[in-house]
Amino acid sequence: MTQPADSEKGILHPQEQARHRSLSRLAPGPTVGRFVEWYWIVEWELTEPYVAEVLPYPSVNVTFEQPGGAFLNGVCTRKFERELAGRGRVFGVKFWAGGFGALTGRDVASFRDQVLPLTDVFPDADKLADLVFAADSDVRRRAVVEAYLADHLVADDPSYALVRRIVAAMAEDRSVTRVDQVTEQFDVPIRTLQRLFRRYVGVGPKWVLRRYRLHDGAELLARGEVTELADLAVALGYFDQAHFAREFKDQIGLTPTDYAARTAAERQITYR
Repeated sequence: MTQPADSEKGILHPQEQARHRSLSRLAPGPTVGRFVEWYWIVEWELTEPYVAEVLPYPSVNVTFEQPGGAFLNGVCTRKFERELAGRGRVFGVKFWAGGFGALTGRDVASFRDQVLPLTDVFPDADKLADLVFAADSDVRRRAVVEAYLADHLVADDPSYALVRRIVAAMAEDRSVTRVDQVTEQFDVPIRTLQRLFRRYVGVGPKWVLRRYRLHDGAELLARGEVTELADLAVALGYFDQAHFAREFKDQIGLTPTDYAARTAAERQITYR
């Protein structure tokens, strides 16, 4: 289920964004790998501010920011926008969908759409940001974070393992477009599925499914791989093109047609 290190899924206007900041990723070590999907590092040095836009995964992120500090970023149900100005760096920890809830025992829905100081969840993390940025490489920063998380690991949780398998199916199989397909495939009653997703992921299964299909649609449009929007809408599980266009604009801020045109222009600038 892990995306390739160079995956642009979830990143809006990827070619334009790449001109304003660098992005790299690191895989987790085996000790924390059942909770952490990857580490991500963004750096920028700009003479004029730039607003980066992301359609977030259904995941909790912990971020160590210069300047700033350490933060818990709950699952974000809307487009995320961040102004990049001057010089800055973020070392981020992307947890598997459900991973942070399994690690902490917290109801992840309680901090949905919130950004909180990391100490609100880990009171003993008050010095962690200083330790992370005292390290002289991203590999060593990863080691600092993993040493901290290793002190907070919990026993294997069968319910979380089930959530991981279900979310993987939602993310990887574009033919999965309805929740009833999920309940049938995994033989899980709808109420049980909803309870598990609220507790571990922080949002409902229908929302997760729609978010992954929007990721697919935005990625294909940004790459210029869509010839017929009506066919794309059907492939992503929408009733028709109008329903897809309405949800796409609501979440991303542009119609699919406008987004395709804008990203096509951005690709031309990149390739010159």
